[in-house]
Amino acid sequence: MTIPTGTIPMVGNADDRLIDRLVAVVGASHVVTDPDVVSGYATDWTGRFTGSARAVVRPADRDEVAGVLRVCRELGVPVVPQGGNTGLVGGGIPYRGEVVLSLTRLNYLGPVDPVTRQVTVGAGVTLAALSAHAADAGLDFAIDIASRDSATVGGLLATNAGGLRVLRWGSMRDQVADVEAVLADGQVVGGVTRPPKDSTGYDLASALVGSEGTLAVVTAARLRLIPAFTERATATLAFDRTEDAISAIGALRVLPSLTSTEVFYDDGLRLVCAHRRVSPPFASTHSTYLLVECAADEDPTDALGAVVETLGGLRDSALAVDESARRALWTHREAHAEAINALGPPLKLDVGVPPAQAAEFEREVRAIAAAVAPTATTILFGHLAEGNYHVNVVGAGEAEEALTDLVLRAAAARGGTISAEHGVGVAKAPWLGLTRSPAELALYRAIKHAWDPGGLLNPGVLVADPAT
Repeated sequence: MTIPTGTIPMVGNADDRLIDRLVAVVGASHVVTDPDVVSGYATDWTGRFTGSARAVVRPADRDEVAGVLRVCRELGVPVVPQGGNTGLVGGGIPYRGEVVLSLTRLNYLGPVDPVTRQVTVGAGVTLAALSAHAADAGLDFAIDIASRDSATVGGLLATNAGGLRVLRWGSMRDQVADVEAVLADGQVVGGVTRPPKDSTGYDLASALVGSEGTLAVVTAARLRLIPAFTERATATLAFDRTEDAISAIGALRVLPSLTSTEVFYDDGLRLVCAHRRVSPPFASTHSTYLLVECAADEDPTDALGAVVETLGGLRDSALAVDESARRALWTHREAHAEAINALGPPLKLDVGVPPAQAAEFEREVRAIAAAVAPTATTILFGHLAEGNYHVNVVGAGEAEEALTDLVLRAAAARGGTISAEHGVGVAKAPWLGLTRSPAELALYRAIKHAWDPGGLLNPGVLVADPAT
């Protein structure tokens, strides 16, 4: 999907002046203008959102970030901050020839503080690197998502990422103790060395979580860590209906070790098995699957098994007996996005409803897709304990906008959200009013204007530019 939003008038000598000044800040080898290389930064992971960038700048630290932003502000050039470029709503893509500010070189990993169980890391650190760093200190990081090898801390923070363990540990916002960021004019705000208890006014760090790069450029974060549990129990449970899977989650909640409850369906499982050439968890097919995992210091297998035996509507269960089996069960769920993308660029709608309504919502979404795009392939999966579905539709063609509108309205009508964890970006910005009141949208714009009065950071994302 290409989203035309006009062009930035700077051309010719003015462009040369911009490049020269950026080179003076970060060095020639870290200002990229080769169209073939730049294009990789101007297309999102799904391939649906494409644009153009005047240049890609790769600063090494906070001060270089500040220098880049000062140059762009003086020349009136908008900036798009970008991490691992694993976003799914077009929120980190340049559309009008902006400068892409790639933060992947900000990969500092500070020492783990064993007293506070916190660590300071750069915005460009990948989730996988952060988790490994925490593991070296005998700890873990709560957030886990399938794109862990590419997704960066800055992107996780900017979108308030959720993932596979929100049930137990919460989303990214719950893991952030403090944030260091640079405003559009080059000023530094926040800090990552404050004491664990600090009650001195507004929580600027929380304001930046979920801001999608529209308020400031996050350069580092102070993050909370969790215990690294040594024992896990993983199982896939088979049901005939989503209602039974939801009821199972209610029963499983008695387990303090419960960490994940992931839902997927037979159509998605068959797609994954064909794509990855792996076997399904059961000899027989079932409609609905719930992958559950528990983590504790002592083996939670017996406790999990005791609850599973009591579940109503359970048709079959597969318990992982070793790490290889555990990874096999997780592959059935985590490979969904990869297998879907192999069919073609999908329409991806990350929505959420109250869990008690998740079963009805699942049927409603399937009915909508069948009516509006009957020849398309529709696959649902997600985080059932939060009522969070990832709706994927491949081959909808011209029906994509109608599908988006109907699905987002259906979620909003149930008191849900149009974005549970992927953010709003540009893909869902026109529908933000479904779940935010006019007063709230006015506050959003006022906050944007207070932080970025010139509207230079990620224009068009999340909220309208201050001037519009």
